Amino acid sequence: MEEIKRLTYNPPLAAIELRLRTLLSAQLYAAAWVDPSPTTLMAVFEHLRTLRYILHDYVPKPVSESPPNPGEVRYQWQTGTLLFTDLAGFTSLLEANAAQGRKGAETLLRVINDYFASIIEIVSKSGGDLLEFTGDAILVQFLGGVEQENTARAVRAGLRMQRAMAKFANIETARGVLSLRMRVGIHCGRYISADIGTPLRMVHVLLGHSVQQAKQAEGSGSVGRVCLTETTRESLGEEFCFEPGKSGYFLVADDFTDDRLGEYDITLNRRRMPSSVLLDRSVSGLVSEIVEAVKRLEPLASYIPKPILRLLVENTDRRKIPPDFPEPTVMFVNLISLPESVDKASPEEQVNLVVGYSRVFASIDAVVSAKGGVLQKVTAHLDGSDMLIYFGVPDAHTDDASRAASAAIAIRDLIADLPLVIIGGQEIKVSCQIGLCLGPVFAAEVGEPRGRREFNILGDTVNTAARLMSEAGENQILIGKRVFESIGLNFICEALGAVSLKGKSALTPIFALHGSNVERAQGGV
Repeated sequence: MEEIKRLTYNPPLAAIELRLRTLLSAQLYAAAWVDPSPTTLMAVFEHLRTLRYILHDYVPKPVSESPPNPGEVRYQWQTGTLLFTDLAGFTSLLEANAAQGRKGAETLLRVINDYFASIIEIVSKSGGDLLEFTGDAILVQFLGGVEQENTARAVRAGLRMQRAMAKFANIETARGVLSLRMRVGIHCGRYISADIGTPLRMVHVLLGHSVQQAKQAEGSGSVGRVCLTETTRESLGEEFCFEPGKSGYFLVADDFTDDRLGEYDITLNRRRMPSSVLLDRSVSGLVSEIVEAVKRLEPLASYIPKPILRLLVENTDRRKIPPDFPEPTVMFVNLISLPESVDKASPEEQVNLVVGYSRVFASIDAVVSAKGGVLQKVTAHLDGSDMLIYFGVPDAHTDDASRAASAAIAIRDLIADLPLVIIGGQEIKVSCQIGLCLGPVFAAEVGEPRGRREFNILGDTVNTAARLMSEAGENQILIGKRVFESIGLNFICEALGAVSLKGKSALTPIFALHGSNVERAQGGV
């Protein structure tokens, strides 16, 4: 046998090759390895610089301005005002465009991003920070200065948002004229802002009862109005007039003239990222700059689900992800008791709670990733915290519904087996509710096209999964009819009849998912 001949090859970027695998497109990665010329290295540097601009816009301001080291758990108490919005009418608009395929997707994207651009500009001019997108909803935080002024800026922002909706009152579609309208809810209080997770996947979350109260204010409000909790109303001065809403809530009367309300509270200061100036274009200089670019990118990249990061990396040159109408299986998981217990916790218990929450998030993300899904985000629910998860976007499999069902069972069992948490001397049992729905969604990069934005899925399928989750009992998994039909005989399901879900005119058949026949059979061998 002849001796194996090994060629000595040490390209300039060999020392950081592993770190570049997730940050370079497939074509650019190959070029950097096989043809590491100055031209190629310059292309690598420019790609990383552009990707950094993109990721800077994908994460909330507290992360972009001061990102933790990947895997570093941190938290702080904050006193501020939270504003939740929710959009009414988007499902009808989606359905009107879905039949037109890619053309309809592009039309829908223009409308929704026109809406988001208008709202995001108001947020910026009003001195708020957009923390997260949740489908067609957003969460905005107002900090800095006196609490009363934070709240007043939030209220003025909400009124400006409602006025801006006039632009979307008459949208021409193939199904006639449709409109978009909005609810706005506001609450001021104290809550924890935390960064949790692993070096592979981080997430920025808000914890505490104040976050739930802001969400409840939105849900208790009226379309076209700004709704405040009673505590928030009491914190304001004489600037605003109010009308009674539901018990414990007040609606702001928009009796302002245009001059008095104005367009802004602060001079618009768009989120800017320091630019990288390349001074040394030699091979060694380029390599040094690429190493620094990777160091700056990795903390931001850890906040993006890996399948979505891959989409962004492969589309960096275009700085745009094409919209589509796929049919994924969507899951919502509501984690109850842990997030809202922070208000009762001692300082030592707070540390344990945040660390415990980080571990739970990391474990759930691992389950989802192992099954080929995406854990999109963690957001506030009326009780607890929601996790939006989906299977089939951007990577579709023939068995996505089964993958989602297996993941749901694993997540339920993981949470059910969590030990009791001691908070304020009392034992707290953490539980969950889970809902799954299969159907068409609008998958796109939503937000301000060259500003704050993210890849997300929207539509009735997402809303139905959330409502199935809310309908579920403690540690129960509820699934829709199409999920039940798709997972076949491999899972143990129970028909529960048809129920009335919010936003649905007809009754919806639901099923309880109990377990997996496949896993049971394997366990008995």
